[in-house]
Amino acid sequence: MIVTIPIKTEKDIATPGPTVLVLGYFDGIHLGHQKLFEIAGKIAIEKNLSVALVTFNESPKLTLHQYSPEQLLHILNPDERERKLKRAGVEALYLMDFTSRVANMTAQEFVDTFVKEAKAETIVVGFDYSLGSDRKSAEDLKEIFDGEVVIVPAVEDEKGKISSTRIRQSIIEGDVKEAGQLLGAPLPSRGVVVHGNARGRTIGYPTANLVLLDRTYMPADGVYTVEIEIQRKIYRGMASVGKNVTFDGEEERFEVNIFDFDENIYGERVTVYWLDRIRDMVKFESVDELVHQLEHDEKIARG
Repeated sequence: MIVTIPIKTEKDIATPGPTVLVLGYFDGIHLGHQKLFEIAGKIAIEKNLSVALVTFNESPKLTLHQYSPEQLLHILNPDERERKLKRAGVEALYLMDFTSRVANMTAQEFVDTFVKEAKAETIVVGFDYSLGSDRKSAEDLKEIFDGEVVIVPAVEDEKGKISSTRIRQSIIEGDVKEAGQLLGAPLPSRGVVVHGNARGRTIGYPTANLVLLDRTYMPADGVYTVEIEIQRKIYRGMASVGKNVTFDGEEERFEVNIFDFDENIYGERVTVYWLDRIRDMVKFESVDELVHQLEHDEKIARG
């Protein structure tokens, strides 16, 4: 059971008992983050404490750096982030905005307010964590916090450190398979089904046209193997992202051909899980050539 509590100030924190407090932003809850929460959970069991997390609704970059639209994007939508935190063992999730007040706090001031109010006996942070306007490191926390500080080392694979930065880059490049491996589960995107031009139906490949519901990263233009969740049922399919260049389309489209499915689902909220990339978007010389390629894509997507 996870309790999510939006807070404006430290006074909104209402922790009933002592905690193992995890600190960080945690965009994605990837395998490295999951290791951190695993360690926090073990400490909580040993000390008979609960696991709490103080984190932010949006990236601190919005407050600390000159604005760019990418700063508003997330790897996971808020609901999926909360579900993954619940599975990771977080019992109390304190969510707040990273305001100028918070940004201007020193590490000691943050500890004396938010950490104190969360009744932390142990703090768990990643090796690269930093805190406060004075940018104190994870090791520095041991000097300013009157309790145990546990620093979790990097989790690595054959390519190096697993990080949110790597995952974002994988998504942007269309390597959704690697993004899913680093996340420990396929990357999800939520959309609502809307009316399109119904051209796919005329060539034997009807699609559900989707409008993205969240401020989340989308894979690079291309064709992908996906699973799509509709009314709690999972179907295999193939998705395309980008302009329909064969028909001289100018708009960016997000659509899914759902295998073995023939229902009207306009207005439904669905979740697409990205499994692997099939190919780039290509302009074909004829409809027949496009259909032939789609038949080949389907064989790949069906596995």
